[in-house]
Amino acid sequence: MASTTVTVASAIGLHARPANIIAEAVSDAGTAVTLSLVGGDPVDAGSALMIMTLGATHGTEVVVTSDDQQALDLVAKLVATDLDA
Repeated sequence: MASTTVTVASAIGLHARPANIIAEAVSDAGTAVTLSLVGGDPVDAGSALMIMTLGATHGTEVVVTSDDQQALDLVAKLVATDLDA
């Protein structure tokens, strides 16, 4: 599995709105993607609720993992974008 580490750009972190946007993108991609804090347990990025359990705030580093490079790149881009803007 490929992975990349990105920094949460959303001003309030991965709360309901950004988590929902990310989860919808993963669902649309139709492939497994996980998110985790560095050194933490991975959660299903297709679930907004699971994403919110990370407690990732603005500036937190998050590891994005997937077998699908295109889905990985998309989710990494979303995490690194201020989705509150």
